[in-house]
Amino acid sequence: MSDIIRLLPDSVANQIAAGEVIQRPASVIKELVENAVDAGATDIKIFVKDAGRTLIQVVDNGKGMSETDARMAFERHATSKIREADDLFTLHTMGFRGEALPSVCAISYVELKTRTADQQMGTRLVINGSKVEEQEPCMCDVGTNIMVKNIFFNVPARRKFLKSDNVELSNIMREFERLALVNNNIRMSIDTGSRTLDLRAGTFKQRIGDIWKNNLDLHLLPIEVDTTLVRISGFISRPEFARRRNPLQYLIVNGRNMRHPYFHKAIMNCFEPLIAADTQPCYFLKFTVDPASIDVNIHPTKSEIKFEYEHEIWPILQASVKAALGKYGAVPSIDFNSDVLPVDPLPLGVNPERPTLDIPDGYNPFKMERSDVEETTRGYTPEDFRRKERVPRNWDSLYADFMRGTRETRGDAGFQPVTDSSAFRPVTDSMAFQPTIPDAEETVVEGGTLTELTEGTVVNSFCVQHAGRYIITTSRDGLIIIDQHRAHVRILYDRYIRMVEQGDQVSQPMMFPESLHLDPEHQAALGEVGEELSKLGFQLEYEEEDCWRIAAVPAMLRDADVKDVILRILDSACEDSVNYGKEGRATSDILGRMALVLARSSAITGGKKLTSDEMEHIVGELFALPDPRYTPNGNPVFCVLDSTRLESMFR
Repeated sequence: MSDIIRLLPDSVANQIAAGEVIQRPASVIKELVENAVDAGATDIKIFVKDAGRTLIQVVDNGKGMSETDARMAFERHATSKIREADDLFTLHTMGFRGEALPSVCAISYVELKTRTADQQMGTRLVINGSKVEEQEPCMCDVGTNIMVKNIFFNVPARRKFLKSDNVELSNIMREFERLALVNNNIRMSIDTGSRTLDLRAGTFKQRIGDIWKNNLDLHLLPIEVDTTLVRISGFISRPEFARRRNPLQYLIVNGRNMRHPYFHKAIMNCFEPLIAADTQPCYFLKFTVDPASIDVNIHPTKSEIKFEYEHEIWPILQASVKAALGKYGAVPSIDFNSDVLPVDPLPLGVNPERPTLDIPDGYNPFKMERSDVEETTRGYTPEDFRRKERVPRNWDSLYADFMRGTRETRGDAGFQPVTDSSAFRPVTDSMAFQPTIPDAEETVVEGGTLTELTEGTVVNSFCVQHAGRYIITTSRDGLIIIDQHRAHVRILYDRYIRMVEQGDQVSQPMMFPESLHLDPEHQAALGEVGEELSKLGFQLEYEEEDCWRIAAVPAMLRDADVKDVILRILDSACEDSVNYGKEGRATSDILGRMALVLARSSAITGGKKLTSDEMEHIVGELFALPDPRYTPNGNPVFCVLDSTRLESMFR
């Protein structure tokens, strides 16, 4: 039997590693910028073309590399950061495993120019798909200039799964924001062709304000605590500026961005009694700990960190956040030195006069004169008093009368339960529900009118509301419990889709246009779905950098917050989901997601009290739809309790 196990060629091994380390163009930028930071650069420039597909160039003024180091840097597991395994637990640098550059050159065309300060000539190195094609001396500045071209050119399957340019550009800007936030002492700039951002070196708070603008730095509360275990510094937002979407939440450990749900929960617990349930605060916190007490090598992209003393850090973090909220007046307080009501001060030595009451002599408030009795009982007849005296004292007979009256009102026919929700059969749009449906077959029973909406479904026109969230009605198939919010979402979604397909959408100009400020991620999403927004009836006009003017909105959008709706649509566009952001995506998918956002924004919410007519109208329109059972994203709209389930509850 011949041997079948072989060593993989380096080029294949590097491509496999690239699948973990290099996921998209933003991953290349992360690895190259971290190398520049380790090289001691104070100025880093990034150039991007075609969202990183064609070119990614990173230029720094760091210490550069010698001719030998430039060649060795692209060998697998070649690094200057560690010598033995124990060094993994005393790291103060970013890249350390020697996987980034070999992975990058395995799936792209790389050109490197680098020079150290003690050399007159630099080195130029060209690598194409892990193969060194050129290495020669060249003239260049001190530092490193690396260009990555045609990413994934030799891995077409990976290149095919890249998102559209706008989505990839959004990921690049998000990664740049993380890197710039961590390295606030380094000047960093990025040029994507359509957008340029140049950030000066400055304090942590200045860097926050330079990246996100909108006077965000004016709404931050500082945190500073230093213990033998951890040093925590940074900023949290005031509770009144908590965001409903896209909260800026960054945790930085020893100069490295990380995700840590445990510490995130500690911060949220401090804000929970101060903010609305659907909002989250912004926070920018730096942790400085002993490198030996953390493990940064548990994730291929080093975005997760394991703490040895995370349970001990939890109370320190909570105490520091609560102290900041209390110290800077973020928590409402009571001023015991102020008067409840303004009182005019009396002159010194003058005592206030006691109020006097004019009470007649001999007045007794407990003695009622005959005239008072006559006044109180005026309008009552002797028959009224005799009727009151005949109030029954037999509670059993009273309860029996009540039950008899209930049966007379309800009718003895009882309920005829539904055993399968599929009994609600589809109907056409021409059968849209109205309080009284023309040509609809009506069956009169004791206790109400049953309107037959479909051939096989009879729904009672009588509805009641429970807990401000559910509409309860009956049919010959059983007891129907409807979620009023989901039902309205289902109705509005179908209505919006039908209007767009038929071209009946009407755009209503705003009397007072509002300004909308967008961050880089939302700007990229707007370029992705701008055409679909116009089809829905939105008109956005560019004013200046990061600012758009909302000129018109869909006429069907009434009481909803227009800015909130647009931002929710852009958030939906930023999500990496099926058929979204891909080349050749279906327009109907995008319009469907937008219609769902509009429906959710305009639909009635749980807790809203409805009148009988409103409930009947919702029930009628719901069961006139082709498929009323589920919302567009698959949540059940109603449930049916048949006679079998009801009887089992009382056995």
